[in-house]
Amino acid sequence: MTSDSANVLQLARDWLAQDPDPETSAELSELIGGTEAGNPDSRTVLERKFSTRLSFGTAGIRGPLGSGPAAMNRVVVSQTTAGLAAFLLGRHQPSSQTLRVVVGYDARKNSAVFARDTAEVLSGYGIEVLLTPHEVPTPIVAFAVRQLGCDAGVMITASHNPPQDNGYKVYFGGADEGSQIVPPIDADIEAEILAIAATLRFDAIPRTDELIHATPSGLIADYISHTMTAVAPADEPASAPTVVYTPMHGVGGDTFLAVLKAAGLQAPVVVEEQFRPDPLFPTVAFPNPEEKGALHLAFARARDTHADLIIAHDPDADRLAVALPDGSSPSGYTSLTGNQVGAILGWRAAETAQKTGQTGALANSIVSSPWLGKIAEHFDLSHQETLTGFKYVSRVPNLLFGFEEALGYLVDPQVVRDKDGISAALAIIDLVNQMAGKGKTLWDYLTTIEETVGAFASGQITIKIDPTKADTPITDVLRAKQPARIGEHVVVSADDFMTGINDFPKDNILRYYLADGSRVIVRPSGTEPKIKVYLDTAGTSRPDAEAALRSLENAVRSLLESLS
Repeated sequence: MTSDSANVLQLARDWLAQDPDPETSAELSELIGGTEAGNPDSRTVLERKFSTRLSFGTAGIRGPLGSGPAAMNRVVVSQTTAGLAAFLLGRHQPSSQTLRVVVGYDARKNSAVFARDTAEVLSGYGIEVLLTPHEVPTPIVAFAVRQLGCDAGVMITASHNPPQDNGYKVYFGGADEGSQIVPPIDADIEAEILAIAATLRFDAIPRTDELIHATPSGLIADYISHTMTAVAPADEPASAPTVVYTPMHGVGGDTFLAVLKAAGLQAPVVVEEQFRPDPLFPTVAFPNPEEKGALHLAFARARDTHADLIIAHDPDADRLAVALPDGSSPSGYTSLTGNQVGAILGWRAAETAQKTGQTGALANSIVSSPWLGKIAEHFDLSHQETLTGFKYVSRVPNLLFGFEEALGYLVDPQVVRDKDGISAALAIIDLVNQMAGKGKTLWDYLTTIEETVGAFASGQITIKIDPTKADTPITDVLRAKQPARIGEHVVVSADDFMTGINDFPKDNILRYYLADGSRVIVRPSGTEPKIKVYLDTAGTSRPDAEAALRSLENAVRSLLESLS
């Protein structure tokens, strides 16, 4: 046995001695036994589990369930919470008031267990905890941080990640107004977590239930009431369009139906097979409405009912997907891109601001379509681009509406400071109803936008990364081989955000502007082992822009293949 193998075995044995979960303990015990017996596969898995640790970043932590520091488990969650508690206490000291944190969770495997661990550890550090008594959508926790005057919030969720994943998301209250954390706070919390992990075993981390209370019984009703005020849907037309809805086996269903009922809107036709929460996500390969095939059941239900609109939430209901009837599509329906929905909701927000005399900003992440800026200019509103993530979008001053192309929309900044698929869905249904009253559809609404500020198209190329291989990141290769052309398109300017661009923090993002007005952005995913390439094109019409997009996508794929 090599010294490295012996070291990994010792780390694994030390971890096993503190692991309170029978399932992860059994998994780790089997790997230790296999490694001791000379099984190379067991040794490889063990080395992978103990060669790194889930890093705490601005999205908290997220990863597969399993044993060891590189996975989501009770030890990692407790260490993370102890580090968060230490940071909060240090940040708010000296203080005569007890700190307060709201903790919520979705319906994924172990979410309730991790939420209870989180609550007990926070309580053990003398922090009052308001724990949701059941699973809730992520927007409810974002809302609760502000509504309940909390210093922070923790949501146990892996959002739209694969079924075997879970995660831990942090919001801050006070001056942060319930937004997600931003650098350098994530690094400061990470330092506290690492200090705890190096000094305290699981059973030595303080924990108690003395300061744990249930969130107020009227919390969701308050969220619904505030959402009604913020979104203010118009009256339903005499003949309401038919809406098909799926929560994708997640936790958004009951709350969304309650919102529609409170708004006096017709109940949707639900995709029954996907309505109740199920951590196995049995009807989808990947519980993300962006993924190809994820909406096949919704499309089938829509065809059966001749639906005018399909609404889908991701499993924690902070993202929204929209699909409309399309006679040119084999399925009869087409999913709108996140940028198309962003333009629609941005136009709605701008029109509302114009009618009410409001001023403010429309905002989007830099990888989202630049067309929101054209909408802002048309309505004489300000526009701001941010780094990727709602932790940045939600902090834009005087925000009226914000979005990111990955199906995230914020239509009610005074209610939550994070993407909210529930309120965004209400706004979409309201628009569809208004258009139906005029004998028109949401396609017509989008056409009006395009006729006013120009047609656009957007796409994305996703490259999966094997985290076990030490390949040179594509962004580094592109930096070393700066492309002068992408296919037939001349690169007229290139921005490397690692060198500092305008007022943006440094980040691993490359942006190229092409001679025909197209744009290409390359960046690593913040939550998954992927490289994402974002494509934006313009045209005199939607078909023209879409043709330009297909050409650009082929050129980019050829460029990427030449780099490998």
